[in-house]
Amino acid sequence: MDFDFTTEQEAFRAEVETFLNANDDPDVFDPTRENMAQIVDTPKRRALMKKMGEQGWLGITWPKEYGGQEGEGVYEYILNEALAGRGGPQIGKGVGIIGKTLIAHGSEFLKEEFLPKILANEVEFAVGYSEPEAGSDAAAMKLKAVETTGGWTLNGQKTWTTSAHFAEWYWVGARTNPDAPKHSGITLFLVPMDHPGITVQGIWTMGDERTNDVFFDDVFVPDEYVVGQLDHGFQYISQALDLERFTMFTFSPIKQRLDLLIDHVRSARRDGQPLKDDPKVRSRIARLATTAEVARGMGLRVVDASVKAEASGGAPPTIESSEYKLFTTEFSKMLADASMDLGGPGTQLRVGTEEAPMAGRAESTYRYTVLDTIGGGTSEVQKNIITRRGLGLPKNF
Repeated sequence: MDFDFTTEQEAFRAEVETFLNANDDPDVFDPTRENMAQIVDTPKRRALMKKMGEQGWLGITWPKEYGGQEGEGVYEYILNEALAGRGGPQIGKGVGIIGKTLIAHGSEFLKEEFLPKILANEVEFAVGYSEPEAGSDAAAMKLKAVETTGGWTLNGQKTWTTSAHFAEWYWVGARTNPDAPKHSGITLFLVPMDHPGITVQGIWTMGDERTNDVFFDDVFVPDEYVVGQLDHGFQYISQALDLERFTMFTFSPIKQRLDLLIDHVRSARRDGQPLKDDPKVRSRIARLATTAEVARGMGLRVVDASVKAEASGGAPPTIESSEYKLFTTEFSKMLADASMDLGGPGTQLRVGTEEAPMAGRAESTYRYTVLDTIGGGTSEVQKNIITRRGLGLPKNF
């Protein structure tokens, strides 16, 4: 595996940076918003993504027959990391989770309706897997889908649905066969968020970001909006989560926070002595820098595995994605702890406080990085995937 970008890839990275410089706007780019908060949730952010669509950057890896470029996944990686480094909206949900699943499993009707809109950034999606009694265990979902004339009626509740308060469509899993084993009997549906039977209630997280409860009351979904085969939804969800675990947890914001901490240590003093001269501090910084490089390498390994999978027509790299997500989000917490420790009492001041160490960034990331270890599957879920699929261990060993 080559850890360096080719001349063409470096040229693309430069092109992306030039584009982002030309469209720089503090209402669009906010580096203090962490990974899962980098969503297309405002008109200005949508306008930026539409411009990116006009550049042909929202379907780089898609087949040409669906408007894509059939490019390598490394270009999507370069684009997403550049956006994340500035705290801009990321491309993952519509292009990756919904778009790639529809290309692989969707009907021609759904492809014709949604794929052009995704490429033009004319539609935003919410993703509904979690439920009050089925958080990280998506296979335990109970949202009921009952077959009726011409479609299905959905009743129940979803929770922790980011984007539900501004999205136009809901990508939602429901149980269509209650008698089947828990990993079977689940089907994916596309549901308009303005359906009169849908109620959205906000939940504010410890990271100051909004997520939502979503309630279904006799929500009718026509057969045309069933995604793929009935009762095969969990398999599709699993493949989509492999994409989410990588694309939604970018490395750039973590590296940015590490650089802020290093800059602070270079100039700060404690008890009248330069902090950078403390051997324990130097050792801790060295460990963080080394671990960051490992995280970067693991991300590139996922890109490499994705390129090989796409070339062979295989599935997304499950094990590599889980290893990256587990390692990187846990490292992000370790970095947040170090920033609070080395920054001292002033790190308790809120983000944006100029006189605080690192301008208060440590305080917000300390709260937010906990969320990163939960979204897209908790660290415990990632460990289970690695032990079972990677190491071949049984469920109970």
